[in-house]
Amino acid sequence: MPSNKTLADWQQFAASLNIEGRAFIQGQYVAARSGRAFDCISPIDGKVLTQVTDCEEIDVDAAVAAARQAFESGVWSQANPRKRKKVLCRFAELIRQHADELAVLETLDVGKPIGDTTSVDIPGAAYCIEWYGEAIDKLGGEVAPADQHLVGLVTREPIGVVACIVPWNFPLLMASWKIGPALAAGNSVILKPSEKSPLTAIRVAELAKQAGVPDGVFNVLPGGGQVGKLLSLHMDVDCVAFTGSTQVGKLLMQYAGQSNLKRVWLELGGKSPNIVMPDCPDFDRAASAAAGAIFYNMGEMCTAGSRLLVHRDIKEAFIDRLLEKARAYQPGNPLNPVTSMGAIVDDIQLQRVLGYIELGRAEGAKLLAGGQQVLLDSGGYYIEPTVFDVDRPDIRIAREEIFGPVLSVVTFDTLDQAIALANDSEYGLGAAIWSSNLTTAHEAARRLRAGTVWVNCYDEGGDMNFPFGGYKQSGNGRDKSLHALEKYTELKSTLIRLR
Repeated sequence: MPSNKTLADWQQFAASLNIEGRAFIQGQYVAARSGRAFDCISPIDGKVLTQVTDCEEIDVDAAVAAARQAFESGVWSQANPRKRKKVLCRFAELIRQHADELAVLETLDVGKPIGDTTSVDIPGAAYCIEWYGEAIDKLGGEVAPADQHLVGLVTREPIGVVACIVPWNFPLLMASWKIGPALAAGNSVILKPSEKSPLTAIRVAELAKQAGVPDGVFNVLPGGGQVGKLLSLHMDVDCVAFTGSTQVGKLLMQYAGQSNLKRVWLELGGKSPNIVMPDCPDFDRAASAAAGAIFYNMGEMCTAGSRLLVHRDIKEAFIDRLLEKARAYQPGNPLNPVTSMGAIVDDIQLQRVLGYIELGRAEGAKLLAGGQQVLLDSGGYYIEPTVFDVDRPDIRIAREEIFGPVLSVVTFDTLDQAIALANDSEYGLGAAIWSSNLTTAHEAARRLRAGTVWVNCYDEGGDMNFPFGGYKQSGNGRDKSLHALEKYTELKSTLIRLR
């Protein structure tokens, strides 16, 4: 339900929070053995929210040992699926009961508009965990065809200790996409949130325990990149599920190869093309979708439609409509319910985005809108929605993932040229095509090398039935849908001789 809280209401609520910053191991909050901690800074105003535990090797070892002991005990891994279902559905309900608290933590931590965290992030996380809870007692194995003297069974078993390493752009939602199926399948989980966004992960650990998740089955390890590296190298971790940059994903695969060949599942970067044909059925809707595809969540999305490919015949009219839609995404205080565009996550990311904007200018791209840091007096990190007209699709702002509100508009003349431009990327996460011609739409969808293709829409399909992931250097494996459960299980063949 939409909230009727005002900016003052949310600010008052935020001020009343007692923010937890410790790790969660073996069912309790603990500080790092070394006592190390780091400042958790809000991008809204640059102020310190709390101190967060900075875990090191001894803490990682403790969490892995707790997870392994819980797994081997069978308290969760061998529990009846109906029991796991009941606990996960209760976990989801507790997330809903604490939705305002979690939404504010997310907004304070990463600068997302409160209107988004209350309507998308937190409800979506609860829905995901509930979905996998509801699914797990409805899945069975197979009786495989075999010789008459044999019975052949194909079953799935939990893989063991799963390390989930998640990003800062959708902290709790991305975590739920991994912990939901991993827990439902019977694994023990260690969640490593980004050091930029640890607060909701830490908070929901206690909610999981209240729901009935046994001690040691769900642990949270905040800290820097060393925690992810240690988990990926650990000989007693069976699987790493990661969402983040392609560069880090490649390192995690190397660490797995250097250790125990643990399973590594990667959801990585994107530079998604959004193709608008001259027979686009609705210019206004297409322009709104194109703006939302890059400016929603401040452009901090792996599926961001950061390459807008527009047919030459309609380019001028479409850009005019796009720039009109872009004006709706003006940065403002993320705790204000009317704000549609919040803060960039931190100063490091701010400088990265500003650097790409300057690079675009230097490479000869034409700046059509934005390009400036704004609200400097706030102490936070805000950038205007930025649009470039790019006449050379090989320049860096049109090829590299910026992870900010920066759009490159590229012109094409034919569908074949548009498909070639769209596929000319190291990534293959998402893509879209706008056309009223059914043949064009189907042909483009088949030829676009992307894990998700939208036709006459962008980034729709928020339910859990569609697998999410990419081709090429956008990663491997899939989040969401029943297919995600495959990542967190081992297939076993059992052959029984009857005579």
